[in-house]
Amino acid sequence: MSNPGSTSASTASPSLPAASEHADHEHTPLCRSCGAPALAPTPAPWTATSDSPPPAYRPRNRPAINAPTNTAAIVLSPVPQPLPVPPAALPHAFQVPVKRIASPDDIARFHASLHGRHFLGFVAALSASIHGRKLSDPLPSPPSAAVTALLDIISALSGFVASTPPLPHNSRYGNPAYRLWHEKLADSANELIARITATAASPSDLAGAEVELAPYLLDSFGNATRIDYGTGHETNFAAFLYCLARLGLITEPDYPAVVLRVFAVYLDLMRTLQDTYQLEPAGSHGVWGLDDFHFLPFIFGAAQLIDHKYMKPKSIHNPDILENFSKEYMYLACVSYVKKIKKGPFAEHSPMLDDISGVPNWKKVNSGLLKMYKAEVLEKVPIMQHFLFGSLIKW
Repeated sequence: MSNPGSTSASTASPSLPAASEHADHEHTPLCRSCGAPALAPTPAPWTATSDSPPPAYRPRNRPAINAPTNTAAIVLSPVPQPLPVPPAALPHAFQVPVKRIASPDDIARFHASLHGRHFLGFVAALSASIHGRKLSDPLPSPPSAAVTALLDIISALSGFVASTPPLPHNSRYGNPAYRLWHEKLADSANELIARITATAASPSDLAGAEVELAPYLLDSFGNATRIDYGTGHETNFAAFLYCLARLGLITEPDYPAVVLRVFAVYLDLMRTLQDTYQLEPAGSHGVWGLDDFHFLPFIFGAAQLIDHKYMKPKSIHNPDILENFSKEYMYLACVSYVKKIKKGPFAEHSPMLDDISGVPNWKKVNSGLLKMYKAEVLEKVPIMQHFLFGSLIKW
């Protein structure tokens, strides 16, 4: 009696291929495009648990691997609220500020400190002061002498650009003429700061302030060694303004002018430096960052647009709106700049900005960006390791 499971190959129909041939055909991988046999089997799909690195290419409908990983924590965190700046007590004991942050524990200590909380509250207060205001709107109060001095300083630094043309250079980034520009800044820093301290009610109380304020000013416009600029340098400019507020040179009535006049021309100067000297983005987040260089103008710009009757976050996709209103709103100006320097579909080179355009109103955009600034800038060691601490921002 024959075994039913041992059917001979010779009994198979002549029209069918041999079993071994059929097996070979079944296991030969085929090209997904043309159907021809492939030289190697298709690799298994990459997963987060794989030991190997992720593939370089990800389909557009899949989440990006380098997208922010703490999105849920940012969404659930409280919105930073405006806080008053604590005045510095007399007599002042100015000192050269130094770097202190080197670990996540240091970050936690900074945010738990008085000045960690009030520095973020200062940024939130600046944002709140310009709700619904265009750059060209009349200020609620005339610019103070300190604000005027700040505008004169940035005007002087802009003049240095005109007298320091870029040098012949083959690389994509880092024109060495920037070092010459920064050298002029360093040489004139004390004199520029003296213009501001001279506006104090009692200038003699601020004698020697240059030793502490100058490092913040010098680090506000990029790094001369690396010829780069990023959100850490921008944060140092905010820290410079915070120090002026601690000294009473800037008060809360000045906040609209500080943003709509001083920060606006600071941003214009930085765009000029970036374009003239090809500054490299410092610590760029790649396509998942808001901008290769800046964060604060998005916060302030969203605050300007709160309760606007016609323009919504999705309006950034309307080229007519960008063309006609980018000179009035910092957010639109930043989007216009990004679209100018980056090529390709907006959703691909700036997916985070594209996602934000789906938020229903500017108030939510503004509050979300404040939370993101704390999480993605002020809580990042690679950025905050360059933050400076002295007698005005104490460690």
